[in-house]
Parts: sequence; structure tokens; C-alpha cells
Amino acid sequence: MPHLIPPPNGRSITMQKGKLIVPDNPIIPFIEGDGTGPDIWRATVRVLDAAVLKAYGGQRKIHWLEVYAGGKAHALLNTWLPDETVDACRDYLVSIKGPLTTPIGGGIRSLNVALRQMLDMYVCLRPVRWFQGVPSPVKNPGAVDMVIFRENTEDIYAGLEFEQGSDDNKLFMRLLQENFPEQFSKIRFPETSGIGIKPVSQEGTERLIRSAIDYCLTNKRKSLTLVHKGNIMKYTEGAFRNWAYAVAEREYAGQTYSWAQWEKTRAQSGETIANKEQADALANGRLLIKDAIADIALQQVLTRPEDFDVIATLNLNGDYLSDALAAQVGGIGIAPGGNINYKTGTAVFEATHGTAPKYADLDKVNPGSLILSGEMMLRYMGWTEAADAIINAMDAAIASKRVTYDFARLMDNAIEVKCSEFADVLIENL
Repeated sequence: MPHLIPPPNGRSITMQKGKLIVPDNPIIPFIEGDGTGPDIWRATVRVLDAAVLKAYGGQRKIHWLEVYAGGKAHALLNTWLPDETVDACRDYLVSIKGPLTTPIGGGIRSLNVALRQMLDMYVCLRPVRWFQGVPSPVKNPGAVDMVIFRENTEDIYAGLEFEQGSDDNKLFMRLLQENFPEQFSKIRFPETSGIGIKPVSQEGTERLIRSAIDYCLTNKRKSLTLVHKGNIMKYTEGAFRNWAYAVAEREYAGQTYSWAQWEKTRAQSGETIANKEQADALANGRLLIKDAIADIALQQVLTRPEDFDVIATLNLNGDYLSDALAAQVGGIGIAPGGNINYKTGTAVFEATHGTAPKYADLDKVNPGSLILSGEMMLRYMGWTEAADAIINAMDAAIASKRVTYDFARLMDNAIEVKCSEFADVLIENL
């Protein structure tokens, strides 16, 4: 890594026998980000360092290693996503990043998606909860307490597309017409259609579902909802549902109970016995696994949020759901996220919002998304005391009504503070 000099006093996080091994002086790569990225990173790193110091009294310390991506990488190295950045995220396992711009013109369509796919971080983890006092458009935002496991590497985000009018499009259309005439006939305007392919695999589904079930069992969550559109896309989204139920029944039989099992029992023995079987299973502490059609789920997380706990879903559904839920609890400005490969341990935690270039270098925007992503990172590392300190500080800061402009304009008697000043408020409340 010719452009990177590791901190001399830091050590690498490693993965041994499926467990993350975190030294007291871990090296953690960070990507500052574009637009408002530098502002929110400066605020975030101060809060993270202060939380670690507060929790461990100097016994633990993060050694930060700056790596480059986006506009800063392009300016310094003439590339949007240097190989050494990807290597650093892979080698050091745990890293954090601000928002990245989307390159204009050819090449990488999304740096965020590219990084997820290069490192095979198949889980996009998005916890969604409300902080007391945060402005919300719904009557009872406190009912929202969900964790979304969004599949990160497949679905239409795989980027298998053929632009309308291109030679590749014409070739694909010809192959489809010659080999699958029935499917080709379903394309209403083939001469003017762009085409995308939606891959959903059994392997990709199963590893996501294992991660979600393990999370539920470890954290004693009450249910896992599979969100899909399998009533229409039967061999992709429908298969996702079926594979998910199958892996639960096959690998977690004594720890879970699913609606698929309920359906089998009802068909064999009637609804009364099926209901009793489910009630007994839940009374004995089993995890309920159920499913919901995507469009209905988007309605019900708004009208009946208490019915949802942990959600597992495909890439596009997860994108819609996580942003829709973020809107219920204060907006994407404080929505955290992490991309994780639970097998290798590789994880990149990130701000979930865009770069907002018109606010760049104004010390204005809310750094909450990146700070709470840092809290997720600390929790993933097993540094739960520092993570808890940040959550408590966020509660106290918002309750004090000393908040950035996005919250201040919606709260009565709030005191508007700068991005850096909000970090000060959090540090005061650690």
C-alpha cells in the first residue's frame, strides 16, 4: 500500500475461528468522504475518541488510518477507488467512511456499491430507533425499534443492465427472442426498452438469513420478518422467501418457529392445532419467523410498527424500507448503517446520507448518522461500554434541545448549534 503509512503503535484486528479479535490499540481505516464528509468526520472522530477514553480511561485507544476514496482520492491519486483503500479495508477488517460522491461519466456507477461488492459485505445492517425529542411526522415514533438485514450484493444492484439502443442490448434481445420467445413476448416495447437482470441466489439468501437469525437469537429479539415480492417475482423474491424458511427449519429447528411450519401443520391437522403449536413454540422462547409482501410491509411499518422487530430482505426492498423507517424517526440525517461480511469479519460502517455539497465546509449539517454508525462499529468490536455512552449522550443532547439546524427548525425552543458544536454537546453528555 504505497500511499498508506500504518500508525506505528496500532495493531490489526483479526478474525480467529469465526470470532473478531480486537486489540486494545486497533488500527481502523477511515474515509473522510466528500461534500459535508470532512465536517461530519471531524465531529465524529472527536466523539468516538472521547467515548473510548471515557469508557476505558486510556486503556484502549483507536489508531486511525486515513484511506482515500471519492473526490479526494481522485484529486490525489487520479482514481476514485484506489486498490490500496480496498486492501486496507480488507486487511484491517473494520473501517468507517463518510458519504462519497458518484463519479460523473463512465467507470464506477456507485463507489458505495463497488466497495460492498469488492469486499463481499453481504449484509447491510440498518438499526432504526427513535431518540426522545427528535421531530417526527408520525404520532408514535417510539414504537419504531427495528433492525434491517438488507442483502447487499445481489438483486438489481448487481448492475446487470443493457442500455436501450446499445449493441449489447440488441444482442441480448436477439438471444432472448431466439431462445425464450415466450418471455420475450412479455416485453411490450422491445425496440425501446432498457433491460436489467435480477439475480437472487440460494447461497446469497442463506448467508443473509443465517446472519439475521444469529443476530435475533444473540440479542433476544422476538421476531424476524422476511419482506419480499414473491407473489409477482416467484423465482427470485419468492425463492428468497422459500430458501429462508428452509434454512431456518433445517439449521435452527429447535430455536425457531416459522409461518411455513404453521402452514404445514394447518394443512395436516387444522388451524386450531397449528395455532396451539405456534403459541407453545413462542412460549418456550423460540424465534418467530414470518413474512410480508413488500408493498404491504411498507404500509404496515408505518401503521403497525410494533409488529416488526428484525427484518431480512433483498437489496432494493431494503433500500426503500430503511429510508422509509428513517423518515419516521427523524430522517436519514441520523440514520446509521454498516456493511458486514460475518464470515470474514470485514465491516465498513458509513453515513447513510448523501454528500450535500451545497453545505460543504459550512460546519452546519447533522453529524448524527456517522456518529451513530461509529457507535455501531464500537458495538461490533465488542466495545459496548463506549457504544452505550454514545447512545446515552445522544439521548441527553437531543433532550437538551441543542441541535443542528435540521432538528432546530422543527423543535420548539431549540438552540441551533453548528456541526462541531453538536459534537461538543455529545462529549459533554458522555
